[in-house]
Amino acid sequence: MSATPRVAVIIPARLASTRLPRKVLLNRTGKYLIQHVWERLAPLAGEVAAVIIAADSPEVAAAARSFGAETRLTRADHPSGTDRVAEAARDLAVDVVVNVQGDEPSIDPEDVRALAAPFAAEPDLCMATLARRRSDPEGRANPNLVKIVTDCRGCALYFSRAPVPYPREGSCEWLHHAGIYAYRKDFLLRLGELAPTPLERRERLEQLRVLEHGYKIKVVLTERSYEGIDTPEQYEEFVRKAARGDRL
Repeated sequence: MSATPRVAVIIPARLASTRLPRKVLLNRTGKYLIQHVWERLAPLAGEVAAVIIAADSPEVAAAARSFGAETRLTRADHPSGTDRVAEAARDLAVDVVVNVQGDEPSIDPEDVRALAAPFAAEPDLCMATLARRRSDPEGRANPNLVKIVTDCRGCALYFSRAPVPYPREGSCEWLHHAGIYAYRKDFLLRLGELAPTPLERRERLEQLRVLEHGYKIKVVLTERSYEGIDTPEQYEEFVRKAARGDRL
């Protein structure tokens, strides 16, 4: 078994969200949305090398510093959150980088630990991601929910917006992908150099580029539901839960 890897958690925070503009700075709960995410990860202090907010603008960086977060201002023109995370991680002395989206206020620190764990046992592992078992047909049919098919070792065979695997004999269990990733740092820095691929373009799923180029993605199971906050309706529900004191 390899030595325990040094881990950094990086939260990419982009102001120019399309469906919910400026969502990371929404603060009707009394805290910025990005602050809720950062505070959920606070229990990892002392276990990981750093928890960093990778901001796309001085405004986001200033907001993050106002509640005490370590912050790095990155280029505004990155095509994806992965590229933003790679820039923020470039000079960190770590082995593994966990990418937690800035719109995931329900992130569980235990899932971050679980994502980082396989890298110690599998020296050739480049990347890992989270998924949850579900059996509801409505979710399986929803193209906005990404499904995963895995092999016998728990590695991804395919990601799709289609209802896979096909329910030939009625209702069947499926894996709902959560967009939270861990990367070996050297692979993360090379990822942007991989050419876009046909299936990636067809499904509009960036992680398919990794599979099409022949790399392995470990799928780690979680009991929690991660769908993020992408719409005004989802943010309204989050505000209601916060007002009731529900577990977020």
